[in-house]
Amino acid sequence: MTLVGAGVHQVVKALASGRHYGSTGAYPLVPGVDAVARTSAGDLVYTGFARSPWGTMAEQMATRVALPLPDGADPLAVAAGINPAMSGFLPLESHLEQRGELATILALGATGMAGRAAVQSALALGASEVIAVGRDAEALSQLQDLGARAVSIADGTADLDAAVARSTPSLVLDFVWGPVAEAAFAAFRTHGLEDDQADISYVQIGSLAGEDAAVPASVLRSRRITLRGSGAGSVSTEHLMTKLPRLIGMIADGTIDVPYTAYPFSRVEEAWRHPGRDRAVVVPD
Repeated sequence: MTLVGAGVHQVVKALASGRHYGSTGAYPLVPGVDAVARTSAGDLVYTGFARSPWGTMAEQMATRVALPLPDGADPLAVAAGINPAMSGFLPLESHLEQRGELATILALGATGMAGRAAVQSALALGASEVIAVGRDAEALSQLQDLGARAVSIADGTADLDAAVARSTPSLVLDFVWGPVAEAAFAAFRTHGLEDDQADISYVQIGSLAGEDAAVPASVLRSRRITLRGSGAGSVSTEHLMTKLPRLIGMIADGTIDVPYTAYPFSRVEEAWRHPGRDRAVVVPD
């Protein structure tokens, strides 16, 4: 298949640098975990799962999966958006299937690209309330315009405490971990021995704020709270392939808005250092 665009995702950088748990430490390697490519028949497909040490940032690639793009889809938006968006979409879909509804969703680190996509996914899937937590005032304002309840932690966690006290989440999507997770656990503290009516599923997705977080024993004992992770290795490829077509469709029709900047191969070093909240996408020269 021939490359159309490959996203320079956080996981791509972490794998290449050896910081990701999935890093093999074998070099040289070709970076890239997924891409949009064109088949020999001329069809646009979302693809990935190349065999290590080969990745998707190459003009030609051999991969193990190929999902067709809907007509009219922006292929670079799909290349930029699937990886960050699936991190929140998969636990949301799973939660919806298990409980039959999405009640209150708490997104920690909602102002990053993955967090923003998760907020949009939750709203599109019918969540009754989405609490978006972050530090970037402009990004929080944009999420509020989309229909989320914005909570800033730039100047402390009092607003987070108040938001959780007002509406206990049934699902927490944590994209940052570290001190932010500790603040969330503190907000979950209860007093007294009354039965806890809440049933909280806490999903750890990213660790941009820190690799470690202290989990109070009292919170685990006093509340019905389940703590688990979601990432590469925790979901089977077969299950992933059944869920991705819907996510591709949500990006294709604009339900999930994906900002990106395209860089040709000749400017790949700039793409690797790309700043901002949109996603760098590498394209052929």
